[in-house]
Amino acid sequence: MNTLLPWLIALPVALLSIRWVVRRLRLSRAKHPSLRGHSRMAKRAARWIPRYELIGERFFAADAAPADVVDRRRTGFERLAERFSTRSPNSVERLGRLAERIPDLDFIGRYRVPFQFSSMVRKNLTSGVLVESSAGSTITDIDGNEFIDLTGAYGVKVFGTDHYKRWIAEGARRVEALGPVLGPYHPIIERNVEALKRISGLDAVSFHMSGTEAVMQAVRLARYHTGKSHIVRFCGAYHGWWDDVQPGIGNPATPGKVYTLAEMSDKTLKVLATRSNIACVLVNPLQALHPNANAPGDGALIAAERSASFDRQAYSDWLKRLRAICSQAGIVLIFDEIFVGFRIAARGAQEYFGVQADLVTYGKTLGGGLPVGVLCGRAELMKRYRDDRPVDICFARGTFNSHPYVLGAMAAFLDHYESGPVQGIYETLEADWEARAARFNAALEKAGLPLRIAKLSSIFTVLYDAPSRYNWMLQFYLNAEGILLPWTGTGRLIFPIAPDGVMFDEVIQRFVRAGHAMQADGWWWHPPGADNRSVKREILRETLRARLLRGAST
Repeated sequence: MNTLLPWLIALPVALLSIRWVVRRLRLSRAKHPSLRGHSRMAKRAARWIPRYELIGERFFAADAAPADVVDRRRTGFERLAERFSTRSPNSVERLGRLAERIPDLDFIGRYRVPFQFSSMVRKNLTSGVLVESSAGSTITDIDGNEFIDLTGAYGVKVFGTDHYKRWIAEGARRVEALGPVLGPYHPIIERNVEALKRISGLDAVSFHMSGTEAVMQAVRLARYHTGKSHIVRFCGAYHGWWDDVQPGIGNPATPGKVYTLAEMSDKTLKVLATRSNIACVLVNPLQALHPNANAPGDGALIAAERSASFDRQAYSDWLKRLRAICSQAGIVLIFDEIFVGFRIAARGAQEYFGVQADLVTYGKTLGGGLPVGVLCGRAELMKRYRDDRPVDICFARGTFNSHPYVLGAMAAFLDHYESGPVQGIYETLEADWEARAARFNAALEKAGLPLRIAKLSSIFTVLYDAPSRYNWMLQFYLNAEGILLPWTGTGRLIFPIAPDGVMFDEVIQRFVRAGHAMQADGWWWHPPGADNRSVKREILRETLRARLLRGAST
C-alpha cells in the first residue's frame, strides 16, 4: 500500500498538469502568429527598438537610390515645404506653439510617419492646419485655404457637415428651456430610446460620454452577469484606449484578463468552446476590411505591405459561427459599432452581416455632432443589480450621461435618419459604393500609379504596389492638392455615405495629380528586384546598427 500511495497522488497531479498544458497550447495556437497577437512580446520588442533618425542625405537615400533620384526627391521635398509654409503661415506658427503645450498634438506630429523619418518631416513639412469653418464637403483653415475634408471627423460625419451643424443648433433649441441641467432627464430621451431599440433590435439603452466609456460598461456588465473574468478581443481590433482592450504597444499596463486571439480562426472557436472563464467577446466590424491587422496608418507604413480586402460572405459566415459558439458557451457577444454604426446598413453591422449581438455600442455620429456613447442590450444583461442579492450591484453613472443638449442633437439626427429618403439611401448603398470604388481604381490604373483602393462601404484605405520606404509621402502630396486627411494619413479616407458626385470626382482628380507629382519626384523608385521582404530586411539591418551604436543618428 505504501508503494502505491505516491502513485495515487502523482497520477491526478500529472493528469491535471497535462490538461493545463493542453489548454495552454490551445490558447497559444489561437493567437495570431504575429507580434500583434502576442501583447507581451510586442511590448518587449518595443523596448528593444532604439530611436534613430535618417537625416540629411540619408533621409532621401534610405533605399540606396542613385544620385539623380535623390536630387529629385530633395527638390520635391523642398517644394512641398515651401508650399506649406507660404500657404498657411498662421497655422504653422500657432500649431508650433501649441505642440509644446498639448501632448496629443505633439504625439500626432511625431507619429504621422515612420519614426526614422519623423525629425526631418516635423521640421520641414508643417502641413497641419487650424480650421475655423466648414461648408458641405469642405473645411477652411485660419489662412483662408479650403480643403476637401476626408477626415470624416473620425467617423462622425456619416452625412454632410451642414446636416450636423443644423442638428446641433436644432437640438439646442429643443432643450434650451431646460439648459445644462444634469441628472434629471429631459422628455426627449424617450423618443431616442425607442428609436435605438428599433435600430439595435435590443431591449434597453444606456447613455455615456464617449464610445470608449460605452464599451467599458458593456464589458463590466458582461463580467457582472456571467461571473466570469476574461474578455476576448481580436488581433488588431480597436475598442478605445483603456487598458483591458488595448494590450501590447500603446498601453503601459499589461492587462491580465484579456485574450487577444486570431479572427476568422477555427482555433479561436475551439478556445471559446472549451474555456469556462470567458465573459464576453468583442467584435469591431470594421476589422472585416483588414482582419487581424491594426488600423492602417502611415506611421507604420514601412514598405507596401498594407493589406486590406473585404469578403462580406466570409466575414458573415465567421460571425454566425462565432454567434453560435457564444450562445452555446454562455459568452456575451458584443458588437462595437462606434465607427461603423449607421454607415454600412440601416441597422448597422447586425443587419449587414445577419447576426444579432447581445450588446451593441454606438457613438460618434449618433450624437448629431456632439460627443456621445450608447450601449444597447438584452434586458437581463443591462440590469445593474441582482434580484436575489440586493447589495450586489454594478454601478455606472456619469456627470454628463444623458446631457440634454446631446440628446437634443441626437433626436434631430434620428429624425433625419429614420426619414424615407435616408432609408432609401441604404437600399442601394452597397451597389453605389462598389461603383464609386471601381471608378476610383480605374482612374488610378489609367494614370499608371502604383495605388489601389480597398473599401468597406464609404470607408476607403489606400494600398500601394511599389515596395518603397516612402509610400507615406503621399499624404503630403494629397494635402498640397487640398485634401485633408486624418492624422493617420492614407489609411482612412472617410466619405459621407451619399457624397456629392462632383465632390467625389474632384477627389479622384486631386488624387491622380498628387500621385503624378509624387511619382515625378522619385519617391516610388526602388532597387531592381526589391519587394516588401527586402525592404524589411534593410530596416532590420538599419535597426541593428542603431542598436549597436545605442541610438546614434544613422
